[in-house]
Amino acid sequence: MTAPGVHEDVRGRRPAGERRLHPVTPLRRAWAPVAVLIGWALHDPDQAQRQLTRLTPATLLIGLAVLLPAAALYGFLTWWFTHFAVTDSELRIRTGLLFRRTAHIRLERIQAIDVTQPLLARVAGVAKLKLDVIGTDKKDELAFLGADEARALRAELLARAAGFAPETAHEVGEAPSRQMLRVPPGVLAVALVLTGATWGWLVVAAVALPLLWTATHSLWTVLAAAVPLLGAAGASSVGRFVTEYDWTVGESPDGLRIDHGLLDRAHETVPPGRVQTVRVVEPLLWRRRGWVRVELDVAGSSNSLLLPVAPREIAESVVARVLPGVSVPPREALVRPPRRARWCVPLWWRGYGLAVTDAVFAARHGLLRRSLALVPHAKVQSVRLVQGPWQRARGVADVHVDTGANKSVTARLRDAGEAADLLRAQAERSRTSRRDARPDRWMA
Repeated sequence: MTAPGVHEDVRGRRPAGERRLHPVTPLRRAWAPVAVLIGWALHDPDQAQRQLTRLTPATLLIGLAVLLPAAALYGFLTWWFTHFAVTDSELRIRTGLLFRRTAHIRLERIQAIDVTQPLLARVAGVAKLKLDVIGTDKKDELAFLGADEARALRAELLARAAGFAPETAHEVGEAPSRQMLRVPPGVLAVALVLTGATWGWLVVAAVALPLLWTATHSLWTVLAAAVPLLGAAGASSVGRFVTEYDWTVGESPDGLRIDHGLLDRAHETVPPGRVQTVRVVEPLLWRRRGWVRVELDVAGSSNSLLLPVAPREIAESVVARVLPGVSVPPREALVRPPRRARWCVPLWWRGYGLAVTDAVFAARHGLLRRSLALVPHAKVQSVRLVQGPWQRARGVADVHVDTGANKSVTARLRDAGEAADLLRAQAERSRTSRRDARPDRWMA
């Protein structure tokens, strides 16, 4: 039995219409056996060292002469037995050398397709397609395709998902895009320098490493502790700069497009109607410059960043494009908890705030790193009121709203009567908003 739109060749060959990946793909797959050996050596380095010392040069050369062709053969066979095809209703991916796996991806359930190019892939002129599909946690991918073929296939899949006829979908091409914002590298570098995480890790290293040396006088112990600490500091600064370099946001009929990366380039799409929560983050050292960071929760997608850094006014205009009809409430519109809440969370209670408009549920938390979470009423799946014993004694409660991205936004330490009213009102607002919401469709 074959899928609709795919016909089996009468001589038993692979179905007509199926295609293979780019011929450089075996080079990527060939590393798997080598990676297994490296993983074994890292897992038990003493045993690996003993085995290596027992090998003679001749034995080592024979081993390499066997391993390298075996790795190349493995890469070739996995490429040879991997096919994909686009039918009238689905994208089908067949993989597996010993154990066959066929993924049937319904086109109407595709919500985002990202094009990524690691550094070596850019040199080779190939790209990887990553597909976000409703109802799955793990992305299916096609790696690798020619760069032009990848973009053409992405455009065709999105056109078919939008309802274009199969015979015309390949002619639609990629939807035009209008650039909205580009983050200058200098602004990004300054923003990362002013991020507290980097300095926090450096301070921890400056304090902990001398104490560790005083206690142990062991250079290896100090190095073992220094590597992860300095690595964390580098990941929060240099690593983020490399990833978020040349961050560009564009607007197109299929959503907001995001391009970024210094070494590995990524072309991502924020699908329309699938954004569940937007968070406007304002670190302490950014406030004098008026900068904010905008993060996302997207149902069924790993895309979690919209803007690494931007002036607040520009960020709010981009948020309005992601959440049509939603405006970011001003600071003065956020109502703090009652003063008696200070007995539950001393000092930090001042960082909490709440604003509910006709379009959005907005809750803020944090003093040093403020974060304002915006949830459209139509995206609220459930509402909960939580009140611990100490909160009952102080007459306050927390109200949680749960979204389709399996995340919650909490209005902390509200007056108990206000929380009960908020619970009932939010449930009604969510019900009516879902009834009137537009369907989540591509290019709608």
